[in-house]
Formats: sequence, structure tokens, C-alpha cells
Amino acid sequence: MSLSPDAIRDALAALTDPNLGTSLGKRAIAGLETEGGTVRVRLALDYPVATMGEAVREAVTQALSRLPGVESVQVELLSRIEIHKIPPGTQPLPGVANVIAVASGKGGVGKSTTAVNLALALLAEGARVGVLDADIYGPSIPQMLGLGHQPPESTDGKSMEPLMAHGLQVNSIGFLVDPETPMIWRGPMASQALLQLLTQTNWHELDYLVVDLPPGTGDIQLTLSQKAPLTGALIVTTPQDIALLDARKAVKMFQKVNVPVLGLVENMSIHVCSNCGHAEPIFGSGGGEKMAQEYGLPFLGALPLDIRIRKETDSGTPTVVAEPEGPIAARYRDIARRVALALARAPRDLSHKFPTVVVQNR
Repeated sequence: MSLSPDAIRDALAALTDPNLGTSLGKRAIAGLETEGGTVRVRLALDYPVATMGEAVREAVTQALSRLPGVESVQVELLSRIEIHKIPPGTQPLPGVANVIAVASGKGGVGKSTTAVNLALALLAEGARVGVLDADIYGPSIPQMLGLGHQPPESTDGKSMEPLMAHGLQVNSIGFLVDPETPMIWRGPMASQALLQLLTQTNWHELDYLVVDLPPGTGDIQLTLSQKAPLTGALIVTTPQDIALLDARKAVKMFQKVNVPVLGLVENMSIHVCSNCGHAEPIFGSGGGEKMAQEYGLPFLGALPLDIRIRKETDSGTPTVVAEPEGPIAARYRDIARRVALALARAPRDLSHKFPTVVVQNR
């Protein structure tokens, strides 16, 4: 019995993606071949497939094996990360599919540590990832990624090439100023500097650009939210009541400027003594998850207060690359998968595919 390509395509299109809970659709079919009783299918998914792809491969194999005449199934998976919906009045960044802002209502909650480990976790999942250190007044990404103070190169005197660290494309105001010089800039000047960093960096074919925002809800955060093509924002907090008060302000700011909040991460959720193993919620417990439920947001995960995270980040080798098989890296990668799937479920942006129409009166 000869295999029907149309029947195979229909079966694939109707199959539920086990990660997204929605049908694959025919757009996901990037290639299909049949030879005797063998089916070879190539699928392009809107999220990284390094680990999440296995569930899809298994589901496809089972579904196609039930079709008459199918004796074996070979599945090739690849990522085709789409550009998703961005705020009105903004344009996609050249070379960047999606921009993810990592924000916090106050400082000291581990926002930058979360941002670099999120970026590295997305990279480990198979995505192409960059990091922009937008914390103008306290840039820490160069130290966290072991780059130190080295200015980015420019081939034309107008744009900058990102530096590379652990496979990430990186840029920061920290590369351009003396590390010991305070940034005594008023809001408009700092906001303009941030936009220049964002738009004048030659990002190269990124699936995700993770932007580490300054803490709070001031000029810089508002400027980025209104003028940059943010696909979504992630809020970092601790379980402490004071941190949660400020985290609420961050959530409301993004909601007011029509930037989707992808979810909330609770950092420093529990401390485990490195000597005796005693676990204690120093900053309280359950506050982040309760707040997420209150605002109808996904709770992306809880991270411990662990001395290894601090030591590894200070040394320029964050936890996800220092201990890739460890339990803390596993938590970061779980958060990264949830972020990637949240973006995959978001509406796609099609405006960049249409030409600009200019009407002239004659």
C-alpha cells in the first residue's frame, strides 16, 4: 500500500503539540518524504527543541505509526522562532526575533543573576540568545559573564559588535565607561543611552534578546517599554512583603504600556545551610506564587538562596554553565522552557512582512 502524503500532512496538522497543548498545524511541516513504508518528516517549531523536542518526536512517531502502510517514522526537529506581537508604534529590531525584559520593583532581589542564567538556560535549550545590560547606573553583566572592561568593536564608527561570552551575544554600558566612574546622568540622557545600546548593536540572528532592566519603574523602564519592541517582561521578586509591594508596581507598569507579563520568578525562596542542610525560608514563603495567582500571571518558578549561585556569578561563570547538570541549573532551565512556551503561545507579529504604503497627493 502506497503512503498518502496528504493523509500524513493531515495527521500531523491535527496532532496536539504536547508542549503547547495546541495543534501543530501545517505551518510546522517543513519537509515530508516517503519511501516504501518509511516516513521522513521535518518539523519547525516556534520554541527551542533541545529538550522539549523529544516529547514532540515521540508523539509524532506514535501518531504516524498508526497510519496504514507506515512501517517506520523518522522525525527531524528544528527551531523556527517567530517574531511575536510587539507594542503598537514600535518596530522589530534587526537581527532579533523577540525581546524579553527582566525587571524588578526594587534592587537586591537577584534580577541580574536571574537574567544571565535565564539567557544561558535558553541557549542550553537550543536557542540563539543575546543579553543587553540596560542597568545604566549599575551594570553588572560584564562581571557576571567574565568579560571585564573591554569596549566593543565598531567597523563603521556608527554601530557596535556584541561581545561573546559562553555562547551569548552581549552588550553593556559597562563596556563603554570606566568601572569606577558613577553614571551621574539624568533620566533623559540615560534613556537615550539605553536606546542607542539597543538599536546600534549589530545583533546577529537572535531568537531571544534578554534585557536586564534597572530596578524600579522610572524613566529608563518607561522609555524601553514605550519605544523598544518588547515581546514580554519577566518580573523577579523575593517572597518578602516589601519586595512584593514593589513587584506589583512593576507588573502594573508593563500592563499600562501594553507589554505582556510572561510571569513571575521568586528568587531567594528558601535557604539551605551548606553545612547541616537545614532549610529555612528567610524572606518568607509562598509570597511570589500568591502574587502571581492574584494577578492571574504564570508562576515561572522559585530559586533558592544558595551560596553557589553567588560564587559562580561573581567568578564570571554563572550556575547554568558552571554546574549544567546540577539542581539549580535545572530550575533555571525549567523557567527558560516556560518562558519560551509562553512566547510561542503569543500572537505572531506580521507587520514586518508587509511593505510600507505611502499615499501621495498629486
